[in-house]
Amino acid sequence: MSAKHPIISVTGSSGAGTTAVRQTFEQIFRRERVNAVFLEGDAFHRYDRFEMQKATEKSTQNGEGVISHFGVEGNLVEELERTFKTYGENGTGRTRHYVHDDEVAARFGVPVGRFTPWKDLPEGSDLMFYEGLHGALVTKDINIARHADLKIGVVPVINLEWIQKIHRDKSTRGYSTEAVTDTILRRMPDYVKYICPQFSETDINFQRVPMVDTSNPFIARWIPTLEESMVVIRFKTPRGIDFSYLLAMIQGSFMSRANSIVIPGGRMDLAMQLILTPMIMQLVERRRRVF
Repeated sequence: MSAKHPIISVTGSSGAGTTAVRQTFEQIFRRERVNAVFLEGDAFHRYDRFEMQKATEKSTQNGEGVISHFGVEGNLVEELERTFKTYGENGTGRTRHYVHDDEVAARFGVPVGRFTPWKDLPEGSDLMFYEGLHGALVTKDINIARHADLKIGVVPVINLEWIQKIHRDKSTRGYSTEAVTDTILRRMPDYVKYICPQFSETDINFQRVPMVDTSNPFIARWIPTLEESMVVIRFKTPRGIDFSYLLAMIQGSFMSRANSIVIPGGRMDLAMQLILTPMIMQLVERRRRVF
C-alpha cells in the first residue's frame, strides 16, 4: 500500500458486473475532481483470443490441464503485480488494451481479439483504479492484494453471474450459448482456486442476490434487474462504518450481521456513492498531505 500513490482494486469474475461498478467510480472521480488512471485486468491476459485457442488445445492434447483466463497460467500475473508495485512506489507503470469488440477495434485500430501495444501510464495521477479478475490475488508466489489500498469485490450469486455472462457474450461478442457454457465449465477449477479466495482479501464485497427464479441460468431469457434484487454489502473491518447513517439514508435497508448491510438492488449506486466517496477522499487527502 502507498500513501503517495494509492491503488483501488475492483475484482470480480467475468460477468460479475465490475464494469457497472467502474462507472460509479468514474462518477465519483469526476465529481470530486480526482485524477485517476485506469488499469484493465484484460490487458494482462497472457494470450490474445487466437493464441488462447491454440494454447488451450495444446494443453488439453498433452494432458496438462485446462488453461483459462481465471488461472495464473493464462495471465501475466507477475507483470500485473509488478505494475501494482511500481505504481505504488513511483506512480508509474505500463498497460495496454484487449480489443473485445468492433467499437474498441475502431478506436485503437487493432483487430478484435488482439492487444494494443504496451504504453506507459499517464503521469501525475492521484490514484490508480484497477478493474479485473485478479485485483486481490494471493498465491504462494504472487501477492497482488498487499499493494492495493482499497479492495472491492463484486460477487453476484453464481447463477446470476452465469446469466449475465451468457447474455453479454452472446449480445456483444457473438458467441453461442453452447460456447459460453463450455467456457464456464472449462474455467470452473480456476474459479474455485483463484477467483473465490480473493473475496476473503477484499475490504468490501457487493453481492447481488436476485429475488426471481434463476435456477436454470442457461435458459434464462432476461437478466434479473437491480430492482428485482437485493444486495448484500459485507465489510471486512466494520469499525468506522456508520451503519446508522447508511440505514437512515438507504430506504428498505437492514443489517443481517454485525459487518453486513442488505439493501434493495435499485439503491446500489446510492449505497456505493455513500460508502465509497469518503474512502476515496481519505486516500486522496492522505496523498496530498505527503507531497
